[in-house]
Amino acid sequence: MSRKNQTLGEFIIENQTSFKYTSGELSRLINSIRLAAKVVNHEVNKAGLVDILGAFGDTNIQGEDQQKLDVYANEKFIQTLTNRNIVCGIASEEEDHFITINSQDENNQNKYIVLIDPLDGSSNIDVNVSVGTIFSVYRRVTPLGTPVILEDFLQKGNQQVAAGYIIYGTSTMLVYTTGVGVNGFTLNPAIGAFYLSHPNMKFPEDGNIYSVNEGNYVHFPQGVKDYIKYCQMEEGNRPYTSRYIGSLVSDFHRNMIKGGIYIYPNTSKNPTGKLRLLYECNPMAFIAEQANGKASDGFTRILDIQPTELHQRVPFFCGSENMVGEAEEFMQKATI
Repeated sequence: MSRKNQTLGEFIIENQTSFKYTSGELSRLINSIRLAAKVVNHEVNKAGLVDILGAFGDTNIQGEDQQKLDVYANEKFIQTLTNRNIVCGIASEEEDHFITINSQDENNQNKYIVLIDPLDGSSNIDVNVSVGTIFSVYRRVTPLGTPVILEDFLQKGNQQVAAGYIIYGTSTMLVYTTGVGVNGFTLNPAIGAFYLSHPNMKFPEDGNIYSVNEGNYVHFPQGVKDYIKYCQMEEGNRPYTSRYIGSLVSDFHRNMIKGGIYIYPNTSKNPTGKLRLLYECNPMAFIAEQANGKASDGFTRILDIQPTELHQRVPFFCGSENMVGEAEEFMQKATI
């Protein structure tokens, strides 16, 4: 039985039999992510002391300016997963194409692929605001021992075998699921170990926080505008409280603990949305559903969307089940 103050390593060993593909590989994979997270956390915590702040001077495949810590985190996670010979392929938000691991080794029987957003919200680093890492794990669909192909990465979110995030804030936490609930582990920096601090995390069914960048209000679809007005209306337990950090991991984490909804809709400037389906929405949706929450694009369950591109973008509504349901009702009404 899991217990508070249990180390992440102990928890993984004790609970790996509840994972239907038990073989030890997924446990080693999570342990690798844990190691990379500690390395990145150390660098994040030095951000005001060394030359790691600011822009790197390049843009990623998304057309976004890369921060120095984006590049550093990307390198560390890829390096750790590659060196430990655990996965057969990696896709990163910071890379144009997916990475094939040991494609020339006919004896390579690694079956897992990882999709990762190495440093979500990295522009917040310069102002000392929480940032995070998001990861998603799938079993490959092509034969073992062959190079991975795009098909291995373009799987629906409901095929994920694990997903999680690391939040680098006042304390550093690793939160993850393998499809049997959500558990959170807090890093003790004195000894470098993650301890179970938030067992069996759940979204409250209802909440009173809505998280959306209202500066884009004029560009929102009518359904979102109507829902925001509803949130601000004085009736029942409303008005809701507006809280928006600008880092998906931070906003999601707060809302899961306190109850709320996170919205990043499509806009007239970004008609397909801005968040990436494979690196951000799918893993967070998997976590949300395992924590009794809900995630959709305003109309469709996120985990049922068939990806068509590696860096595909979608609108994202995620959080407490009843609040997401309300937002979907406003989206539906606005299309009638």
